[in-house]
Amino acid sequence: MITYDRLWKTMRLKGISQYDLYTHHNINRSQLDRLRHNKNIEVNTIDKLCNILHCKVEDIMEHFDDDNIF
Repeated sequence: MITYDRLWKTMRLKGISQYDLYTHHNINRSQLDRLRHNKNIEVNTIDKLCNILHCKVEDIMEHFDDDNIF
């Protein structure tokens, strides 16, 4: 399971709000909703967030083992 709890902490540390993301950085609200609910998002979105926040991938997402086997 992938969670994006670290994203919200990193945003607070960097002083960037959700409002900033969708008004100044073209991250749309549906993407933010998907992040809030730990749903699938594109790698391109992860890359864009890392560039905006000047951070590493592990600063915005975390993996936990679960039963999800393909």
